[in-house]
Amino acid sequence: MNYPQYRKARKLVRECCNYDCGNCLLLDDGEECVCVQSISYSLLCRWFRAAVLPLDTALCAELERDGMKRCCECGAAFTPKSNRAKYCPACARRQRRRKEAEKIPVVYAFRALKIP
Repeated sequence: MNYPQYRKARKLVRECCNYDCGNCLLLDDGEECVCVQSISYSLLCRWFRAAVLPLDTALCAELERDGMKRCCECGAAFTPKSNRAKYCPACARRQRRRKEAEKIPVVYAFRALKIP
């Protein structure tokens, strides 16, 4: 995990239901214990990985490389919803609109060329 990813993860740690003023309630056994995810550059906490990390889909895609793909248009990392996905959601929308726009003039061109 690089520094920008660490900063994003550290901000997400505060969203965890087990985070209490810098301490982890799951690790608490009578004594306060520092939240390991807030001080580490790696993904150590299973609860954070399973419940909190999916809140930020971009960071989740960057850190968990299982099933991660790169967008053909912009090169951003994204988690595909199907095995045929080539583009991230934003670029997929743009590509779909571009292809639909290309189809429309062709249809009108064929109608204009018909000779009665």
